[in-house]
Amino acid sequence: MGAAAGGDKMTGERTSEYTQTELLACVAAHLRADCTSVFVGTGLPMIAAILAQRTHAPNLLIMFEAGGVGPQVPSLPVSVGDSRTFHRAVAATSMHDVMSLLQNGYVDYGFLGAAAIDVHGNVNTTVIGDWERPKVRLPGSGGANDIGSLCWRTIVMMNQDRRRFVEKLDFLTTPGYLTGPGAREAAGLPLGTGPYRVVTQLGVYDFEEETRRMRLVACHPGITVDEVRANSSFEIVIPDEVGVTAAPTAEERRQLAEIDPERLVLGRIETVKKRETASTTTPG
Repeated sequence: MGAAAGGDKMTGERTSEYTQTELLACVAAHLRADCTSVFVGTGLPMIAAILAQRTHAPNLLIMFEAGGVGPQVPSLPVSVGDSRTFHRAVAATSMHDVMSLLQNGYVDYGFLGAAAIDVHGNVNTTVIGDWERPKVRLPGSGGANDIGSLCWRTIVMMNQDRRRFVEKLDFLTTPGYLTGPGAREAAGLPLGTGPYRVVTQLGVYDFEEETRRMRLVACHPGITVDEVRANSSFEIVIPDEVGVTAAPTAEERRQLAEIDPERLVLGRIETVKKRETASTTTPG
């Protein structure tokens, strides 16, 4: 992740007028490479995939759980079964066929949300608290376990604080690197798969090769390493050099406005600004 600067005057001009949600969408979009495939759900991951396809990755093959493969999505669908997920698609198939592609190793990237995550990228979206008497019962796995188990590279998007970046999960819904190096493979999961990046409101993380522990790659503009540390219950690996994510370009913001014209996910600018202030406060 480079510093926020420079670029082509027509499409690469950086702007300081953006919301946190727009920044996250752009950061996530740049994690997708051209001529690859990505399995996405609803919300911000969907926006990021569409943005990538409209900008630097025109040959990105987007796949939806309900069966849309390779669409050119005209505007933000409200669900993975929305008719727009089949717009100009290369295939209008089924959940069975899409999951079969996943199982056969044809999906490069998978996007997940998370209620909680640990240092090895294991994810909980099932319960907070004891299984028998939980404080909160969450939606569960859906297709998340399949995606996290079988995609070559899994990207997690979530909010970060000490309650979400936890030492020990209350429930393991989706495997990351389990207990560390070699644990996925020992459990029977495909060699070379696993968590690739974690994107939060504070920064971007990968996983150290030797330990499979979460490592800071870049902070978002205005965020410090101390804030990153303060908002995690486990110790994040901090390298000698930490990058800064690039601010959205004017063209990227224009595309986002076309993708989500009603700002159903991007949120109203006033609302997002208030939420940003709350979400980046360092806990006491």
